[in-house]
Amino acid sequence: MSQKIRIKLKSYDFNLVDKSAEKIVKTVRATGAIVNGPIPLPTNKRIYTVLRSTFVNKKSREQFQFSTYKRLLDIYSTSSKTIDALMKMELPSGVEVEIKV
Repeated sequence: MSQKIRIKLKSYDFNLVDKSAEKIVKTVRATGAIVNGPIPLPTNKRIYTVLRSTFVNKKSREQFQFSTYKRLLDIYSTSSKTIDALMKMELPSGVEVEIKV
């Protein structure tokens, strides 16, 4: 087969992303393919400002932040074993996986 597979992982928890990337690297290397990564991509931060009270005290505010952590994996010289291992692998919930062939 010998094709390139690019896997992109996204999550709100950096521990989940790192553990998932580590798990993917271990399973792919066990099948004999070459892995490049995990490459950390820039973190997206969304900051929301909310008033604490509904009517008065405009100066009293609260801020919340959502951080999205991303990792990129490139897999070269794949075989049918590699693709089967990736399909059967279970990743924790809360991790979005995007696979491009």
